[in-house]
Amino acid sequence: MAEKDKAEENTELPLRLDQKGLALKSILPEALSAFEPEIETDFDIISLKISPKNIKPACLQLRDAERLSFDYLLLLCVVDYEEYLQVVYHLYSTSEKHIVVLKVDLSPDKPSIDSVTAVWPGANWYERESHDLFGVFFENHPDLSPLLLYEGFEGFPGRRNFEMPEYKEW
Repeated sequence: MAEKDKAEENTELPLRLDQKGLALKSILPEALSAFEPEIETDFDIISLKISPKNIKPACLQLRDAERLSFDYLLLLCVVDYEEYLQVVYHLYSTSEKHIVVLKVDLSPDKPSIDSVTAVWPGANWYERESHDLFGVFFENHPDLSPLLLYEGFEGFPGRRNFEMPEYKEW
């Protein structure tokens, strides 16, 4: 009975990196040492946190390094934690078959970061959406015109502090 109680108390999920994940986790510190990443394991996915100033060179390194080859941007999204905005890049290597999540924290006051459209052209619409909904400015982006909202829309509806207008049913 005591063992069962202990098992029920332990709600923490075990780490489940497979052999490829373990190999990737051993390569990343050296491959990205110039960018001083914080490397964590979230259940079965490796996540990296870097400084905003390093985003473009770190992405180029992740794409071009032989044993990494992250050639595909699966997703780019923004999370509003109120104290900061976090830009999250989900990357995939089509040749090595591994995934990594790259995170960058930005100030919510004037969030700005380099665009990665030159690294992965598919980032274009993700960055435009993030600009519309969260107000993140992607420097050197080819066209940050509104994607979802109309020109002149005030505020950023993806943010937690955005006040939704009162809705009335007709």
